[in-house]
Amino acid sequence: MNVRDATPQDIPELVRLREVLADRMAQDGTYPIDEEWQGAYAESLEERLGSSDTAVYVVDAPQGLAACGIGLIFQRFPGPSLPDGRYGYVQGMATDPRHRRRGHGRAIMGALLDWYRDSGVHRVDLHATSDAEPLYRQFGFVDDGYPSLTWRSRS
Repeated sequence: MNVRDATPQDIPELVRLREVLADRMAQDGTYPIDEEWQGAYAESLEERLGSSDTAVYVVDAPQGLAACGIGLIFQRFPGPSLPDGRYGYVQGMATDPRHRRRGHGRAIMGALLDWYRDSGVHRVDLHATSDAEPLYRQFGFVDDGYPSLTWRSRS
C-alpha cells in the first residue's frame, strides 16, 4: 500500500472524504454543522498543502482516494509538560466506506506519527469516532486525565 503526500489535484476528493467523516462523527456527537464549510475547507487545504506545519497523506483507490489523514503542528506557550510549546493534532482521518478494513487508516496514521517524530513533536492529540478509537489506542493514544471541553459561540 502506498501512502503519499496529497497534491492540489486531490482537494475535491479530500473534501468528499471529509464529508464522509462529518457524517460519521454526527452519529457519535452533537456538534453543529455549517452548510457552507466545504469551500472554506478546500481553500484552506490549497493554502496549507506543502507547508512545514501540515502533512496531508492519502491512499489512492482505483477511482479517487481510498483514505486520507491530516497532521497539523501548533505552537503555544512552553510549559512543564510541553517544553517547546509545540504539539500536533490529527484531523480528518477518513476512509471511504468501500475501502475500510484494509489497513489504509493504519498506514496513514503510521506515516503521520513518523512525520511528527521527524518534526520533533512529542505530543499529538486527536478526536476519535467510536469506530476508530481502538486503532488509535493501538498506536499508543491514551486518555490524558483531563476532560476535553469545548466552547462554541452562539452567534
